[in-house]
Amino acid sequence: MQKCPGATLFVIVVATGLATWLFSLIISHAVRIIIDENGEASWIIRFIFTILGYATVFLPCYVLIHLSRRHNLHTLGGCQWRLLRLILTGTTSEIVAETDGSVSGTVRPSNSESKSLYKKAISLCYCCVGLQVSYLLWGILQEKIMTREYADGDKTERFTDSQFLVFVNRILAFLFSGIYLLLTHQNIHRTPLYKYSFCSVSNTLSSWCQYEALKFVSFPTQVLAKSAKVIPVMLMGKLVSRAQYKNYEYATAVLISVGMTAFLLGSGGDKKGNNVTTASGALLLCGYLIFDSFTANWQSALFKEHKPSSIQMMCGVNLMSCLFTSASLIQQGGFFYSLSFAARHPIFIMDCLLTAISSALGQLFIFATISKFGPVVFTIIMTVRQGLSILLSCLLYKHHLSEMGILGVFIVFLAIFLRIYYAQQHKKRKLDATDASASKV
Repeated sequence: MQKCPGATLFVIVVATGLATWLFSLIISHAVRIIIDENGEASWIIRFIFTILGYATVFLPCYVLIHLSRRHNLHTLGGCQWRLLRLILTGTTSEIVAETDGSVSGTVRPSNSESKSLYKKAISLCYCCVGLQVSYLLWGILQEKIMTREYADGDKTERFTDSQFLVFVNRILAFLFSGIYLLLTHQNIHRTPLYKYSFCSVSNTLSSWCQYEALKFVSFPTQVLAKSAKVIPVMLMGKLVSRAQYKNYEYATAVLISVGMTAFLLGSGGDKKGNNVTTASGALLLCGYLIFDSFTANWQSALFKEHKPSSIQMMCGVNLMSCLFTSASLIQQGGFFYSLSFAARHPIFIMDCLLTAISSALGQLFIFATISKFGPVVFTIIMTVRQGLSILLSCLLYKHHLSEMGILGVFIVFLAIFLRIYYAQQHKKRKLDATDASASKV
């Protein structure tokens, strides 16, 4: 097979990147002519710009991977090919050694059985408080940054670049997870870096939609919409995979729909501009649910195929997210705008840093809680957190909720707890039936 020289490969990749960048500039100017940048639909322009910014990284990487595989460049020796080998195979070593650890590599459960009930209770309280504090702080600051005005003397202005907030969150999460990996023992990494890019794009876009939605809907509406994502997941499962669901799953999905409807009708009296639910807000929330569902499914597939630890997954996804968001910010001038805004409003710097730190710490607490106590306990803690987030948001930012709106919130969270309870009961009955059949044999 004819070899492709490294210099030629470099020129092709750079040329692809420049061509993509020029094409994105042309499309950007065309979109600006069609859509009003100051109108309610201006988020469509920002969304297109964001996608084009990601493409300037995604397409050159695709060309690099395609040509490298075609010419077997990742099999060559020498340090100059180590990065390429890491992208294509997930390791810089030519031979991946087997390790005799657990799959996750994030915890060492050898001592878990010997822990006393007291120590487990302390550990549970630690995880619960960590999750509540980090994500409650994250939610409050997220709403403040995207919906409140920052004062500069007699002038007031709002921060509008959601992409910059995503970038700050991702780079802090990458640093936190990277430091954790350096300080702890992990299994050998086997996941090709390029495979993280798919869920990285969907993850950053879901966060972008989440921030943008706050410009059109209230924070309580956003939280309840996120709580109701089980409905589109069930619909997609029914349509795409022909999945079968239990009666309690249908019943709780209907309850969530009823609760969401009651909440939206009950909060319709809120006349503060940004808090009125609009078509743009609804579309952005739908975008969040779609991208978030794809992220979860893709990560699940990576866990099954390559078995990375949770922290390795966190580090890899956030690394790719930093590349995508930084490229998009450079192309749109987002860094200049955000840093200028920060220079005019120093308190904004503190808000951004606290948001990023709380988000990164929250991710670490998520992994710790699931690994020690399982997904059910984690789901209950996070459901409580969502309820507290709505309560805090209404108290701090004066969101109006009528009796019907409060009833809607109660119905949604009741449905979620019922879903958890019946899922556990179903699992228990299944295990009992398995044990009974085994004893007969």
